[in-house]
Amino acid sequence: MELKSVLMIVVVLSLCCFVLLFGWGKLISKREEEHGIFLANDGNSVSRWIRIGLSALFLKSYALFMKLPPLRYYVLKVRYRLSVVQIYDEFSLRRQTMKFVFLIAGTFITVIGLLTVMNPSLLFFLSLLIAAVVIQGLILDGYVNRLETKLLEQMLDLFSSVRLAYHRHGMVSDAIEESVESVGEEVALHANRIHEALTDVNPDEALEKYYETAPNRFLKAFAGISRMIMEFGDRKRDKGSLYLRGLTSLTGEIQLDLIRRGKLDYLLKGLNLIALVPIFFTKPIELWARRNFPLMDHFYLSKTGVMTKIGIFLIILICYMLLQKLKSEEESVYRAGKDRFAWEIALRKWRLVRKCSDWFTPRPKSAAYERILRLLKDSNHHLNVESLQIRRLVLFLICVIVMAGTFSYLHLQNRTWILNEPPSSYVFFGTLSQDDAKEATEIVDRDKRIMTETGMNRELEYDKVATSVSKSWAEEGLQPDDHNFNATVERVMGKVERWNAEYLKWWELLVSLVAGWIGYYVPVWTLMFQRKMSLMDMRQEVYQFQTMISILRELERISVEEILEWLHSYAVIFKIPLQKCLLHYGHGGEDALRQMKEEAGLDEFRQLADKLLLAAEKIAIYNAFDELESEMAYHFERRRLDYEKSLDTKAGIGRMIGFAPMYCLVFAYLVVPLIWMSFEQMGIYFEQIQHI
Repeated sequence: MELKSVLMIVVVLSLCCFVLLFGWGKLISKREEEHGIFLANDGNSVSRWIRIGLSALFLKSYALFMKLPPLRYYVLKVRYRLSVVQIYDEFSLRRQTMKFVFLIAGTFITVIGLLTVMNPSLLFFLSLLIAAVVIQGLILDGYVNRLETKLLEQMLDLFSSVRLAYHRHGMVSDAIEESVESVGEEVALHANRIHEALTDVNPDEALEKYYETAPNRFLKAFAGISRMIMEFGDRKRDKGSLYLRGLTSLTGEIQLDLIRRGKLDYLLKGLNLIALVPIFFTKPIELWARRNFPLMDHFYLSKTGVMTKIGIFLIILICYMLLQKLKSEEESVYRAGKDRFAWEIALRKWRLVRKCSDWFTPRPKSAAYERILRLLKDSNHHLNVESLQIRRLVLFLICVIVMAGTFSYLHLQNRTWILNEPPSSYVFFGTLSQDDAKEATEIVDRDKRIMTETGMNRELEYDKVATSVSKSWAEEGLQPDDHNFNATVERVMGKVERWNAEYLKWWELLVSLVAGWIGYYVPVWTLMFQRKMSLMDMRQEVYQFQTMISILRELERISVEEILEWLHSYAVIFKIPLQKCLLHYGHGGEDALRQMKEEAGLDEFRQLADKLLLAAEKIAIYNAFDELESEMAYHFERRRLDYEKSLDTKAGIGRMIGFAPMYCLVFAYLVVPLIWMSFEQMGIYFEQIQHI
């Protein structure tokens, strides 16, 4: 069965299922409206039966999709994005994930199937797939970002309600419990979870479990501050309550983040769609140019035209990924305890793969090894150096094979085009007439037959081609003409020469190796980019450390080790250095703090470690952090200015990236081919003038 028939069957079945479900829902609604309460109860039972059936379908399909690697990757991606903004139990999370997957997949399969049936082309099908990938990413990101923004806005209401209730009761747990009734549903779920953890028999363990699922750092900080006040009590000094000061700090952070999100969304709004638009205009531009300029067939159907189209598709994908990085709002990159299946580790179990990777892996303790190890630690990556090297080698092989295969495929396509290439037309505008088109088809068939008879050898002689042409003309009853005869022989010999020139050349192998070299270094460049992007997140976490220390230093009989335990329970990026410090603290606190300082990759965290070291050795904790409030004010203003500068930079880069595919489409796929066609047509005119 052909692809077109299969796609038609899929589209028809999808439309039939959609019509049946829609009609069923309309029928149930109509029965409820006409027959009142009695049948409404029956309708509700039918609706409940439908919900139970759909729930079972979602759960079974989730288990099935998790067994298929390509589908498993997408399902896990959707699940992970949904889990960081909502509180679901395991089965509800699976149902919500599959509901989103089925909705997106069903819509795109139907649309792509219909469009492919109307225009059955491989490149058009690939362009639709690229568009589907981009659009589903936009839908998922837009949905999650709206939920995140809504949750942050509701958190402002929560903190305001907690503040008022705390003034009335003076109890943290009672204030949180009372505020739940006056806030939105989304944040109320988190407030209930925090209240349950604070009133649990083992609140520290319950908070640790909540930290693993908290959607943002603000809720984690709120839960941690509430727990500290409940355990050690509030301290009201000259500047007021410690608890209320902590809520004020968190409120300012949330307001700053909301302003940043709103401005970033305003500056980059619509750029993803602008970057995607050229993918829908490649085919119309090609059809218009080929219909009005017959000579353009030589470009669009040749190797150069296909490479240009592939290059435009790659530029669109790269621009889309870069725009997604610019608009990235995910804090969950550093979420602790996230188990990942590393295919590199599975490959390393093979003896041959392990030996090959060891040849290219730097020796331990060498400068190159330590540099990559530091890069992995700074970017908080889950792989080790050896596994990363396997990833780099696999990407090298994939890029080389794909690029060499692309060149080979283009050579085969170009050979097919040369065999079916019509003679250069003397028509500059418009299309060929029916008689001219019929004559061109006959010439193509005659040239193809002559080329096949001569064997298309690389060292083809003029006499052999001339004999074959004479024989072909005699069979068709054509009158010999010296000018046409010589032109035909030269055209056939030119085609044979170009046909034999279509093979994999040394510079194409060199380009394939260069592509492999780029693929080999892409993981390292990605880690460098992640480290640079994580610098702001590291500073934000250190600022949250300072907020917690500003409360802990007011408490009596607090020790450095207890401060480290609180920081470790909250930390995400610096969790491993703090964990190592706590493990070695009993054998020597000063040495453990010095080791933590050496492992840190941020100056602000090193300064924090210096103050903890000073408090452990000589002076009181309150005196060691006597300038903490002024530092917090400085870091807040610094971060605000950094946000403004980064937003301006992102806006300029985003506009440049967003319009880059459009510029490439206009110039590389229309303007440059038109200029090339003009020169080719001028050459044809000069040749015709010389024979006048």
